[in-house]
Amino acid sequence: MSTTVFGSIGDYQKGSIEIVSGDPRHYVFSNIFEVASKSAPYERVVVGKNLEYVQEVMRAEGCSPWFACAHDEFALCMDGEVEVELVKLANPPSESQGAVQIDESPKGQRMGLIKMKRGHQALLPAGCGYRFTATRLGVILQQTILGQLSKQKWNEICLK
Repeated sequence: MSTTVFGSIGDYQKGSIEIVSGDPRHYVFSNIFEVASKSAPYERVVVGKNLEYVQEVMRAEGCSPWFACAHDEFALCMDGEVEVELVKLANPPSESQGAVQIDESPKGQRMGLIKMKRGHQALLPAGCGYRFTATRLGVILQQTILGQLSKQKWNEICLK
């Protein structure tokens, strides 16, 4: 009987993938913990893509800048403990695709605080400002739309 082992940023093994059908050029395999271990804090590195939708991995360390989005996003805590502070923005972004960085002190009504641990997911509503805080190293996987802050590092992720 095999045992499922859930990795972490401090303890992961580089995996592999075996293509059983289709063209290998149409597949990508990455280890989110490895990607996060090589990223700057809160750098949004794309690890999955389907049309304009992406999954971004972020190294959660310290306090992030403030972000906002014109559409809903979802954040999943994959490792560590992360707090998400939410503010209903007085002037939300209206046309952006993906997240944008906003002023350090966004104007608007405080919406609350979400405390996430491994496996917890948070909805980041359209038109709100949010920032992450991690007191110890962690990993966030975020679903969004490809935008100006999304970093595509496919050569680094797939070829090394």
